[in-house]
Amino acid sequence: MIMAKTGRDGISKAALEHPDIIILDMGLPDIEGLDVIRTVREWSSTPIIILSVREREKDKITALDSGASDYVVKPFNMGELMARVRVALRSLVPGGDKPVIEAGRLSMDLSRRVTSIDGKEIKLTPTEYELLKLLATNAGKVVTQKQLLAHVWNTQSMENSQYLRVYISQLRKKIEVDPSNPRHLLTEPGVGYRLALPEDYV
Repeated sequence: MIMAKTGRDGISKAALEHPDIIILDMGLPDIEGLDVIRTVREWSSTPIIILSVREREKDKITALDSGASDYVVKPFNMGELMARVRVALRSLVPGGDKPVIEAGRLSMDLSRRVTSIDGKEIKLTPTEYELLKLLATNAGKVVTQKQLLAHVWNTQSMENSQYLRVYISQLRKKIEVDPSNPRHLLTEPGVGYRLALPEDYV
């Protein structure tokens, strides 16, 4: 474990030590935590878990849009934090440069654009495919509404969030056993969506 007392020191150590994961407390003595996230994201895809007393949705969304992988509000249970760490580390596996993404029941062959549930191919529209692809390559992590809108519709305007909800509903009908009680494609209220890994199924 590598410790850093300041944001600048943390950035330096992250660059030199290449940690598997970064746990970042937003209450830093020198610079803003958001600046640390943005700086690290210029050259690293290492998962970053935020610890903060700020619990407003706006703060969570800003941190996630800046490149954070997860956001934990203080006070928190250590068991919860360790679970988030395990999820973040596992999320390094599904995406990457692999042509086939495996996330529980879901399989996406990116080279063939074939999507399967439990080994059975399902048909997706181009928009559904792009949404699910982004969620699958970030399996276990929250993807904000703005990130999804920018990826699929090239806009971050929340006026288009209604279209996003419609497509998420359509996806659930195709990948969930019970779309009204989703276990795989989860909503993070006010923030975005997350494709759960098997260990996270509710």
